[in-house]
Amino acid sequence: MAPSRADRSINRWAQLALMVACTVMLSNMQYGWTLFVNPMQKENHWERAGIQLAFSIMILLNTWLAPIEGMLVDRYGPRLVVMFGGLCAAAAWALNSYAQSLASLYVGAVVGGVGMGCVFGTCMGTALKWFPDRRGLATGLIAMGYGLGAAASVIPLASMIQSSGYRRAFLVFGLIQGLSIFAMGMFLVKPLRKIGASARTAAAQVDIHPSKTFRTAVFWMIYLVYVMIGFGGMVITAQLGPLALDFGVEKQIVTILRLSMPVLTLAASVDNFANGITRPLCGLLSDKIGRENAMLLVFSAEGLAFAGMIVFGRRPLAFVLFAALIFLFWGEIFSVFPAICGDTFGVRHAAANNGLLYTAKGASSLAVPLANLLVSVTGTWTSVLLAACVCSIGAGFMAKFVVAPMRQRLASRYAPQQPQAVPAPIL
Repeated sequence: MAPSRADRSINRWAQLALMVACTVMLSNMQYGWTLFVNPMQKENHWERAGIQLAFSIMILLNTWLAPIEGMLVDRYGPRLVVMFGGLCAAAAWALNSYAQSLASLYVGAVVGGVGMGCVFGTCMGTALKWFPDRRGLATGLIAMGYGLGAAASVIPLASMIQSSGYRRAFLVFGLIQGLSIFAMGMFLVKPLRKIGASARTAAAQVDIHPSKTFRTAVFWMIYLVYVMIGFGGMVITAQLGPLALDFGVEKQIVTILRLSMPVLTLAASVDNFANGITRPLCGLLSDKIGRENAMLLVFSAEGLAFAGMIVFGRRPLAFVLFAALIFLFWGEIFSVFPAICGDTFGVRHAAANNGLLYTAKGASSLAVPLANLLVSVTGTWTSVLLAACVCSIGAGFMAKFVVAPMRQRLASRYAPQQPQAVPAPIL
């Protein structure tokens, strides 16, 4: 059937560019957080664990509401959901700028978590619908925006925190980011048709409703792998500043290519760049060599990066290097997991199914306050970094040797239910 005139007028790459731009503007809500932790603690004398609980609340709400947001997107499209998310993003940082207690900080975290889920989850699920033939690349580009946005803005954000205080930085950057998302969300649409014959052949051969996805064993195994690999990255994302402080390198000056800056500022900038650029590259790699093969390769490399941080992290340049490698090998989870979800459970309910899987990120965020407690008990970050090392390598092997055969069995079970093609008559 020929596409409608309205459908032909929509360029899916332009839609992808808008969604990438939305996640660029969203990224500081997660990856810029670590820059605020020490200033908030210094000014308000709040416990670090209490401050980081706000981060965990934000991530939990971001992820655990994603299935509901995904169902709304599957039914009504991305526009209104993203616009609402932009308003929440602006309101969250505005609330943070005026917070005088941890309780009010937690209110901002709730609002921010809802906003993050509305924007990131919607863009990711919609990309799976627009690009069933290039899932890894499309989701990787969106996830790249989520990382590179923070890399581009970390220096001016850190500068404003230093010169004007963290409260003004929350307010100014929050309004800019949130209102930009709101404006771009007005132009988003959902695909009304299949995206061509090649895409149809590349798409998953099943379309499993979220109510059934939730009850499959393979879903929970993928979920477990996600939690294991998410653990270390979530801790470092939230605790990079405290880790640098405890390692004694936070304010040391390093010079690279005649550019001198404090270790934490340089690390945050380089880390976010590495975290962003790896996402489309690893997404494309997984398109070529398979999802589980890519997971085994990259997750194992992340484990080695954590080991390097344990051994060498108290040296300024080594801290920057191994933090960058951790983010380089961790950031790809935001492209590979949505892609493997689309491969396994289909396109029709992609936003809701990916929302279900995305809750694993929320589960892994619970490690952030637990890491603080573990450090207070052991007196060292070595135990936390070692646990992250073991979990990363274990996740890679589980993906390759447990998830892969389970996905094959699921595909075989549903394959006979697909309608058979009718052969063309011989003329």
